[in-house]
Amino acid sequence: MSNHVKILVMSHKRVVIGISLALVAIFVIVKTTNRQVTPTYQTAMATKGALISTVTASGTIVATNNIDVTSTANGQVSKVYVKEGDNVIKGQKLFEITQDAIGQQHQSQAYASYISAKNSLNSANANYYTLQAAAFSANQKFMNDAVSRNLVTTDPTYIQENDAWLASEANFNNVQNSILSSQANLVSAAIAYQQASSTVVSPASGLIQNITVVPGMGIVTSTNSTTVASIQTEGNPVATVNLSQVDVSKVKAGQKVTLRFDSIADATFTGKIAGINKLGTVSSGVTNYLATIEFDSSSPAILPNMSVTAAIITNVKDNVIKVSSSAVQTQNGQSVVRELRNGQLTYVDVKLGENSDTETEIISGVNEGDVIVTSVTTDTGSSSTNSTSPFGGLRGGFGGGGFVRVGGR
Repeated sequence: MSNHVKILVMSHKRVVIGISLALVAIFVIVKTTNRQVTPTYQTAMATKGALISTVTASGTIVATNNIDVTSTANGQVSKVYVKEGDNVIKGQKLFEITQDAIGQQHQSQAYASYISAKNSLNSANANYYTLQAAAFSANQKFMNDAVSRNLVTTDPTYIQENDAWLASEANFNNVQNSILSSQANLVSAAIAYQQASSTVVSPASGLIQNITVVPGMGIVTSTNSTTVASIQTEGNPVATVNLSQVDVSKVKAGQKVTLRFDSIADATFTGKIAGINKLGTVSSGVTNYLATIEFDSSSPAILPNMSVTAAIITNVKDNVIKVSSSAVQTQNGQSVVRELRNGQLTYVDVKLGENSDTETEIISGVNEGDVIVTSVTTDTGSSSTNSTSPFGGLRGGFGGGGFVRVGGR
């Protein structure tokens, strides 16, 4: 009998405990379900103004109007006449080099080539006058004999005198080409001789930079010249950037460009498209088209081979209604934006126009000054979520507010 009572008591306790746990679970579920979901809207007004469409491309600086100062001399630098940043003129002495035996040999050979080229030009000039006189004499003989006697073109005398004149004229024309060739050879020999000279002079007028020699420093060259400095001349840098297949059709010569460098903080430069190579190059299955950009201004901070990012302005539309591109969404193939009207979230059908990197033109559906929702943050008391999707939990309504969908205005 006592055992039977104990069993009944234990059974009763289990029932009580079970009911208590069930009540606690129901309480937790009710509290969780009734927790208020509070939305926070990030908004921005629809504005009216210019919409600037751009194409972004990256590339490098290919020219900064620098001319290298080079030398083929061998020996030791004895004097440096200039310092970094000096203004120099073409032909000004920059450095003096004491030549070693190899340097003296190079200089002598270069001088011999220069003298030979000079003599060749003198000979070509002398031959010019000789052949000019011969051509004139042959022409006069032909005119005063065969032509004046009205000989037929098949007459042996006519044929002989005419051919002699034509041959003399051909020789005279050929010697003119020989003079041009001799002049080019003389210029080349003069440059080579100057390169091998003990005195290094400036090849152009401008600002001397990148001096790499000091007194006492040895210079050793073999067949190639050594760059010892550079001259920055007047002019602006040039960059090339790669355009994708999608963007190349949007870019045209003359379009304005803004340019930025990672290595030059807080500086923006402007320029224009000089030309586009539409033949394209293929690398790893990707086709790119090279566009050349001329800068509007220069800066000492812009150096050759620097990386640059270009924003090419492809279109500008004035007086358009525009919103942040993050506010534009798609529902069932229809473009929509979310507006706040009297505190209530409203979906509005819109017709889109052009777009830039950050903004989108609204052709219809939104007016200037309308409050547009760009994103929504939902706070449930214990955590928050941020959503820019039209399906991000908005359809059940927030705090009883719900939403309304309207057509474009």
